[in-house]
Amino acid sequence: MDPNSSLADWIETWAQRTPEAPAFLSPGATLSWADYEEGSQQLARALATEKIRPGERIAVWLPDGPGVHIAFAAGEKAGVPILGVGPRAGTDEVRHLVETTGAVALLSRPVQRETDTRRLFHQLQEQGLPLRTHFVVESEIPTAGFEVNGRSLSPSTADPRLDALLRERRLGPDDLFLLNSTSGTTGMPKCVRHDQRRWMHFHEYAVEAAELGPRDVFLSAIPAPFGFGIWTAHVTPLLLGAPTVLLPEFSPEEVLAAVERYKVTVLAAVSTQFIMMLDSPAMATSHFDSLRVLFTGGEAVPFERAAAFEEQTRARVLQFYGSNETGAVSRTTLSDSRDRRLRTAGAVIPAMNVRLYDESGVDVTASGRGQPGCNGPLLSGGYESNPEADRELAAPGGGFLLGDIVEIDDEGTLTVVGRADDFIIRGGKNISGPAVEEAVTSHPAVRLAAVVGMPDPTYGERACAFVELRSGFGLELSELVDHLRNRGVSVENWPEKMVVKQEIPRGSGGKVAKGVLRREIKMILESERVQKVSEID
Repeated sequence: MDPNSSLADWIETWAQRTPEAPAFLSPGATLSWADYEEGSQQLARALATEKIRPGERIAVWLPDGPGVHIAFAAGEKAGVPILGVGPRAGTDEVRHLVETTGAVALLSRPVQRETDTRRLFHQLQEQGLPLRTHFVVESEIPTAGFEVNGRSLSPSTADPRLDALLRERRLGPDDLFLLNSTSGTTGMPKCVRHDQRRWMHFHEYAVEAAELGPRDVFLSAIPAPFGFGIWTAHVTPLLLGAPTVLLPEFSPEEVLAAVERYKVTVLAAVSTQFIMMLDSPAMATSHFDSLRVLFTGGEAVPFERAAAFEEQTRARVLQFYGSNETGAVSRTTLSDSRDRRLRTAGAVIPAMNVRLYDESGVDVTASGRGQPGCNGPLLSGGYESNPEADRELAAPGGGFLLGDIVEIDDEGTLTVVGRADDFIIRGGKNISGPAVEEAVTSHPAVRLAAVVGMPDPTYGERACAFVELRSGFGLELSELVDHLRNRGVSVENWPEKMVVKQEIPRGSGGKVAKGVLRREIKMILESERVQKVSEID
């Protein structure tokens, strides 16, 4: 293929070479490469027919599944960049994203997470947003016709003149093709600009790291609009001509069943998701004869849980370290030892030119400890319509910053110490939130832990652990502390408050929403203060 071939060009290629082979597998339908090509072409014709002009944006708000990928490919074919809205987004987030990107059209099911999308569309129009066209699709795969602004539109047949126009409008690999949101764990998300070229570069590193090939079967548990979901479901399987398993919503039991049913070889899940799978009763009865790789990340990878996953599945856990904005800056590979794969984020990618900066923004070195910045072929195009956020993202030496504190040794191995905002400064001493989380999750009653700093008048901050408990277990803070003491855990890694929750909140991309937890602990402390004053009075 021509190096300037786009993803849509590759869909055409597989539709010609292996038309009946599966592109997507899901409980609702199997989509062949020929189906993928025809469905995306039909939707692209509809976009052009409804006068969605080249360069205008269309918001796609669909459950995760084959339909999302058809819509993304259709936008590419019609010269229309896609605004990918996470399937779990609320209506305020949809409004914010449409306003930020200036999207002129919305593509959705009639109901998305209990929201009547027709009513929402009219409400957004009344609020002055630029939306003028609403495409409503009734089925998971939008090839059976559409509703457009209340009228039915039948599937189009081949039209040589229209198809020739679409060929001229098609986006290339260096054009803006996708706007996706950050995971939205604090406030309203920002929109990141993506071209395909960066993900094609990323694909090469993924193939090399896990020895990927066309015989692999992928299962991506991350929604497609987010960066992790983009390369594991929309880019790498497509470039390889390999099938991808998609589920409309994450359920540990359904993922485990799908791995066995479809003989999945490559699983992609954020750390929270694979921990939930590991804790599911279904884990004990599942078979993993086919599974060879779990790609994870998005949050700190807990060594003991990742090692347990490897022991039970015989698959190897790999990760890329980076962000939606920067792409990957380091990776682990199949050739790495378990300690390197699970205790570090692997080798720095030389092409990303990683540098470390101190708190004042001074370039410290290429090794040591600091906040990483990078500049290379995997970078995104920055943020949409947010110059202030772009300035905050910019690294002093060029390129972009990441929001973590890391250590890079003399051999170029990167270890994430914690998020820059994940450090709890207690009496002038920095405590790593992920380190406390790893200690807390060593207790047999704890299923998942998220640690944040809580305000303290004496020490500035202290560590508060929010925990989900395993079924049938109870736990008091004193019991947890006794457990940590007996394990020899450093006192600084003991939480000083514990809040038990039925479910720890997560953002649209599946990561723990620590911003929500920081606000919650402030409210809890204020409520306790008011109650104490009331008791004294």
